Amino acid sequence: MSPRDSQRAKVYDAEQLVRGVFDRADEHGNRTVELYGSHLTLPIERRFASVDSVQTYADKVLGLNWVRTQWGRAVVPVRVRSRAGTAAAHYEVEDAVLAVPLHVSGTAWALRELVVLHELTHHLEPAPADVASHGPEFCGRYLDLVDGVIGPEAALVLRATMVGCGVRLGSG
Repeated sequence: MSPRDSQRAKVYDAEQLVRGVFDRADEHGNRTVELYGSHLTLPIERRFASVDSVQTYADKVLGLNWVRTQWGRAVVPVRVRSRAGTAAAHYEVEDAVLAVPLHVSGTAWALRELVVLHELTHHLEPAPADVASHGPEFCGRYLDLVDGVIGPEAALVLRATMVGCGVRLGSG
């Protein structure tokens, strides 16, 4: 039995805030944000059009040399599939499946890099996992992945927002 996932809601709240920052940057064409008195230029967050494009992206991330060196589970392939409903993306540990909702009612909120990296972070959890799904270990791994794939500015915004939401962070 895995430990209680006590900070799941806090992690999701932080991610929603960060996705909003990226959405506003895209909407207004201004990638410069102020974070605690420092000005950062946000990198571009990739968006996806299909299950196939998410699959290609996931394969490339898991194939990165530094990802394979840091996390042994990166050698285990992940399969991406569409998910019914629009409420959430999720990762199925048993079969190494990343399930993402597609375009529904004109929205594709889950077909974006931050969401896919979140689910890949679950995939990279060393087995057997007897830690909370969104515990400090997960958060450290997620921040490392965002830092190395999207960029340090994105990881800094995510880290600061997580801390602001009361998320406990660990090393990845």
